[in-house]
Amino acid sequence: MDPAVSWTTGHPAMKILYEDNHLLGIEKPVNIPTQEDASGDPDLLNLLKVDIKERFNKPGNVYLGLVHRLDRPVGGAMIFAKTSKAASRLSDAVRTRKFAKSYVAVVHGQPPQQRGRLIDTLLKDERTNTVSVVAKGTPGSKEAILDYHVLGVSAEHGLSLVQIELHTGRPHQIRVQMNQLGCPLYGDQKYGAHINKPGQQIALWSLYVGFPHPVTKEPVDLVSSPPSQFPWDLWDSRTYSQIAENLVSSSSM
Repeated sequence: MDPAVSWTTGHPAMKILYEDNHLLGIEKPVNIPTQEDASGDPDLLNLLKVDIKERFNKPGNVYLGLVHRLDRPVGGAMIFAKTSKAASRLSDAVRTRKFAKSYVAVVHGQPPQQRGRLIDTLLKDERTNTVSVVAKGTPGSKEAILDYHVLGVSAEHGLSLVQIELHTGRPHQIRVQMNQLGCPLYGDQKYGAHINKPGQQIALWSLYVGFPHPVTKEPVDLVSSPPSQFPWDLWDSRTYSQIAENLVSSSSM
């Protein structure tokens, strides 16, 4: 298996985390949309279809199912389905919460507790592509639930490293809920513009994705560590590998 997908469109090579006849797991680069959007920029889904077609010399259209999404500025572990059957079964895993997603984020300030659960009601404005916290029962709103765990604090920079487990998959969920908590994500221009500087890269990374294989039922674990640059490098790289090891270990129990 090739360790990376090399684009012919000028994008950097992309690391392949897992691949077989049913699945393709990759490390999403930052600032590429997951699927086609209003910007018209090349998107991950279509770039991967082109790559599969070229690597395997496939005739006609290539099927690739989108199972979950990452916001455009967010990078890290992501899984795609190479067959409609795999896509359907992974969608079932998402619905029945057998599909685990764990993120790391660097946030401003320090959450009030070392560990906590956030439950909010979110409403998306499709016109502005923004999400807000609203009163429960607001038409069109959906409940959002996440757990967070503070892993470290950099008092010098006023930043905290947080691990986040999603129990629902709402648009911009982590960004909105952490901002509502009073701890906006470092670099988030949409929900932390009052404290972040233009040009800063959002510090949110998909560290781990785990689920039962749609055919073999064996556990599949995708792990991706954030880049060794500020603010991620305020903490030792072993911090991220240790979190991932714990997640993989717990998934096999």
